[in-house]
Amino acid sequence: MSDAVPSPADTTPPPAAPLRSPVQLAGARRRSTATLVTGVALGSTGHIAAITVATIAAKDLLGSGLLAGAPGATVVLGAALGAIVLSAIMARRGRRPGLTLGYGIGVIGAVVATAAVLTRSFPLLLLGTLLIGFGNSSNQLSRYANADMAPLAKRASAISLVVWASTVGSVVGPQLVPVSAAMAEQAGLPPLAGPYLVPVLFVGIAAVLSFLLLRPDPYELAENDTLPGAHDPAPAASLSAILRRPSVSAAIVALVFGQFVMVLIMTMTPLHMIEHGSDLGAVGIVLSAHTAGMFAFSPVSGRLTDRFGPVPVIYLGTAILAVSSVMAAIAPPDGGPMLLLALFLLGLGWNFGFVAGSSLLAGSLEIHERTRIQGLADAMIWSSAAGASLGSGVVMVVVGYTALGVLGALAVLVPVVVLVAHRREMRRRPAEATA
Repeated sequence: MSDAVPSPADTTPPPAAPLRSPVQLAGARRRSTATLVTGVALGSTGHIAAITVATIAAKDLLGSGLLAGAPGATVVLGAALGAIVLSAIMARRGRRPGLTLGYGIGVIGAVVATAAVLTRSFPLLLLGTLLIGFGNSSNQLSRYANADMAPLAKRASAISLVVWASTVGSVVGPQLVPVSAAMAEQAGLPPLAGPYLVPVLFVGIAAVLSFLLLRPDPYELAENDTLPGAHDPAPAASLSAILRRPSVSAAIVALVFGQFVMVLIMTMTPLHMIEHGSDLGAVGIVLSAHTAGMFAFSPVSGRLTDRFGPVPVIYLGTAILAVSSVMAAIAPPDGGPMLLLALFLLGLGWNFGFVAGSSLLAGSLEIHERTRIQGLADAMIWSSAAGASLGSGVVMVVVGYTALGVLGALAVLVPVVVLVAHRREMRRRPAEATA
């Protein structure tokens, strides 16, 4: 089977009738952006509420922390699967059907996870979290849908706006954990069932809004100015040739290792805190700080990337990740302000690398290459994160939480090495580097 990326005719949904004027086009783009932002705000709220208790629920069902990272691993494996499946659907049918389907599967996953807590079934919990992760692919792929509608010079800001929408989930999601747990207990359910009911409501609304309001499809509103000659029906490049482009490979490495380090440390932090006497409220506060760092400063990272280019911002993000990893390693066992700051910086460093890396990738692909390569890149990101999530539990049990911070500080050296190796190509604009 050929690994050639299909031509525009094979991958891009047929456009609808063109909008009548630039004013209509601008208005349609604003409405689509608003829908994408709202969907991500709702979807991230449900998703973050669910993953906040993932390790705690696993240990409760198993009685041991050895496999406590398994639900986190299935979440990101689901996201990897969703990135591949949904991007393939989007390439043929459009962004709207893909995003709607992803959110819908996330709702099913939340129902399954709730049933797992009620029946005390660990395998069922893994299935539920896998589907929840699949739904999170819609949150992640929304950033590229918005980037499609922006000119190259503002693409990072377009990505950062959608990433910023997850600030709502980062603040609200963890705070809904104790509230939903108390409500579940009052209803006669296990407290841990409550947080898994949150995405049923929030992600369900995101699915309905995406289905009803993403009209015209973002594909029909896309800017086609990524590369010189992007409009020309040039022969399709092979997948291997695209991945060998310095800017594409550097972007994917930066995205993969940023996610790896963030997940490695973040996944075990709730369990680490619980084991040292913290309650769910304290866990929620620390994770709120972490996820606020992940999303709240997205406009800053977007503007910096548009102004200075993605590579300097990726360097900045890796430096922040290294500092946060060391801080997590040396923080007192009971957490306190140092652990809270470490988790905030962990999220901030991830954000800088995520926005800049996504912008570098989006600007390195022609219009007909984007959807499938972006889906493949996200699949690689979440697959590596799955390994980090699953391995984090083993490392913590065998060596301790401190070792996770040390490992994270070493891992961020990899994207730095790759960027330095491609420094000449990286000095040019992504479009030039891929020509």
